[in-house]
Amino acid sequence: MDPRIPPLVTDLAAFVPVLLDSMNIRELPNCTVPPLSLNGICDVEKSPYERATALIEELTLEERYNNTIFYLSSVDTISLPSFNLWNEGLHGVASSLGVNFSDHGDYSFATSFPMPILTAAAFDDELVHSISDVIGTELRAYSNAGRAGLDVWAPNVNPFRDPRWGRGPETPGEDVFRVSQYAAAFISGLQGPPDAPIKKAIATCKHAAGYDVEDTPNNITRFSFDAKISVQDLADYYLRPFETCARDAGAGSLMCAYNSVNGVPQCADGWMQQSLIRDYWKWNKTTNYITSDCFALDVIQAAAGHNWTSSGEETLSKAMRAGTDTECGFLNRQFFPSALKQDPSLESNLDLALNRVYASLVSVGFFDPPESQPYRQIRFDAVNTPKTQALARKAATSGITLLKNLQGTLPLQIPSQKGLSVALVGDWANATIQLVGGYNGPAPYYTSPLQALSNETGVNLSPVLSLDKQEVLDAAKASDVVIYVGGIDQDVEAEQKDRTTLAWNETQTDLIKSISDLNKTFIIVQTGGGQLDDSAWLDNDGVSAILWAGYPGQEGGNAIADVLFGRVAPAGRLPVTQYPASYVSFPQTIMALRPDSETGNPGQTYQWYTGKPVLPFGYGLHYTDFNVSVEPLDNLDISKVVRECRDSGLEYLDQCPLGTIEIQVENIGKAKSDYVALAFAGGDYGPAPHPNKKLIGYQRLHDLEPGQSRTARVQVKLAQLARFDKDGNRILYPGTYQISIDTEPEKVSFEVTLTGEQAILETWPKYDRSAPL
Repeated sequence: MDPRIPPLVTDLAAFVPVLLDSMNIRELPNCTVPPLSLNGICDVEKSPYERATALIEELTLEERYNNTIFYLSSVDTISLPSFNLWNEGLHGVASSLGVNFSDHGDYSFATSFPMPILTAAAFDDELVHSISDVIGTELRAYSNAGRAGLDVWAPNVNPFRDPRWGRGPETPGEDVFRVSQYAAAFISGLQGPPDAPIKKAIATCKHAAGYDVEDTPNNITRFSFDAKISVQDLADYYLRPFETCARDAGAGSLMCAYNSVNGVPQCADGWMQQSLIRDYWKWNKTTNYITSDCFALDVIQAAAGHNWTSSGEETLSKAMRAGTDTECGFLNRQFFPSALKQDPSLESNLDLALNRVYASLVSVGFFDPPESQPYRQIRFDAVNTPKTQALARKAATSGITLLKNLQGTLPLQIPSQKGLSVALVGDWANATIQLVGGYNGPAPYYTSPLQALSNETGVNLSPVLSLDKQEVLDAAKASDVVIYVGGIDQDVEAEQKDRTTLAWNETQTDLIKSISDLNKTFIIVQTGGGQLDDSAWLDNDGVSAILWAGYPGQEGGNAIADVLFGRVAPAGRLPVTQYPASYVSFPQTIMALRPDSETGNPGQTYQWYTGKPVLPFGYGLHYTDFNVSVEPLDNLDISKVVRECRDSGLEYLDQCPLGTIEIQVENIGKAKSDYVALAFAGGDYGPAPHPNKKLIGYQRLHDLEPGQSRTARVQVKLAQLARFDKDGNRILYPGTYQISIDTEPEKVSFEVTLTGEQAILETWPKYDRSAPL
């Protein structure tokens, strides 16, 4: 079977008319004229729950179950328009069934920012917030024209555990603290202030949980994969970002994943959806709903999926009772009538699920008078403004990461008299749509490296737009500088496509090696979201510099040129580990983070990896030098800290601030530059094995002029120092904590000692099935 197609149990052909209808331009509700105006859904004095209930009471049974899918059909008897929940907006309003782009002119494009993996490399949460704020604004412009819904199926908060995962570029990287902070910033930007009466849009954190496999060499796909995960790793890693989304950041929606975890498909996992998310994390507003991934209910039953249920009726019942309110698919529409005959009590589950979905629409003001809502006044002139273009360029330059810079090769200097001859080569030399990566919509423009470098004053450009070795070498020999732009793209890493190697391909390797033998100034601009093993180029003096540019978005070419010529100094940090190519020798389906010699698992992520990385998580060079000093934290008594935190009235003990690390940063070089202060904690506290270290905080300082000093203030909460036991409990352990600033080489470090007895900060709900230890 083609691994790209979910195994279905529904009759998809029967629903083609619904699919086609879902893509049309849609009317907006009009609560000023009957019959809709006579329904309580239009009463702004009522709560979202009451308003949704009033609407649902007017719907027939068929109208209700038909609307427990991504496309809420219109109901003519009460003038209720249709609505589409499926809207993509990972790094810009994107192509999806809910978003209707015109062929040209207005509504034919939206701002395309870098993919999240590059934005995450900036370690700048204000930047993330600004980007998602723009995405929300542009979505509103489309929604107000009937061309989009108000739900965004983003962010993707599955940690990038394994570098082979094809969807890793959609994520903020491998570290769960970084992923969680990114998620919180994205949600607040997209939805607006948490206490606002009307949300700008609805963020959907996906995919809960344990999802990071597409298709493996042994024919395990995301549709059939049963992830074996210990309770400890679930609590510490795989579910941590969803805790932030649900408990702390107030995401309006969550999406359940295709895969199973410890034998239970995630869209039928009542322990996760109800016991953990809704009960324990108190994600129980009437406006919060859970959607399935597309056809994820089908794969619960399908023989080529999980083969976990024996009928569509059983599948529907188990998923709906677990807490899946709506689906991207048609199983509910096809099987609800027969499921209801088998179990009449399902009708109450149906009404609860539908109420949550319609209440969420109330939360974004969908049924409120337009004149009372500033968001309803947004039009297409808010899309792709000079401000958003500048933000797209800033996002790309902020994430671009300098991996090598022999003898100050970069930034390039252009001689005033004769100019600079540059050979531009590589598979991305004239990249356009490749720049934006996956989950994209049409951008207003794509600035290729060729276009950007052609606009550089004093640069005499010799582009070679093929990988013909002789043409490339001829151009290189005749030039002062050779710039190779390339790496991997969505043909290699994407949804439904995992990588099998971390190595550069043979054609690229041969070409780069040949160029490096010319004794020229030679710069590699490495592209793609997942890292390639750069060992050969880092050790090769014939390669002068390496920049990682990820998927830099519509402004990608300009951003690359900005960094190459020093208009912007790079300050990005790798949000993942760059592993040696040999890393892939163990199965990708091993989910355990800790090393295990029996399975060949060398330890996963920088926290547990026992080998030597090519480049570590957090690595990044600069065009200048920094002197860093720190004001250490005081030693602390655990019982006193916990008592004071309890007395402060915080609902969640792990969110109590432990202290603030003040990091003094002085630019002692010659270039203006940003600097990202990364704080890590390591040590032998708590039970063995111990992680190498873990990120506990960060702050990006902007525009430090030569000679200028500034202070980064990194707040550390109890959560950042706590560890998890085998039952998933979060515990603060006594011991000596080694706090270090920056990575390889560390800029400065100090120790802080926590004394007294260990303290359980939270006790996880008892897991309902067997799991690996």
